[in-house]
Amino acid sequence: MNRKELVEAILKNKELKHLTKKDADTFVSTTLETIKKAVKKGDDVSLIGFGTFTKVRRAARTGINPATGEKIKIKAKTLPKFKPGKAWKEMF
Repeated sequence: MNRKELVEAILKNKELKHLTKKDADTFVSTTLETIKKAVKKGDDVSLIGFGTFTKVRRAARTGINPATGEKIKIKAKTLPKFKPGKAWKEMF
């Protein structure tokens, strides 16, 4: 499912039939931007029944180039991480 399909799915909800396509797209944009900004700032975003978005730091490490076998240094970096909630995991 891509962003356009997500907006269409929101519009199919009978309780949200008063929304326009632009309103639904704005809702999706605002939600995603708010989550990204909060995680970037270092806050965890927990959506009960869905999951938790967090910021994690990966330490620098030594890797191996699979084509040449040469050792390479991989820099430390910070990345977003998502952990699905219990209810979502149990669906599968």
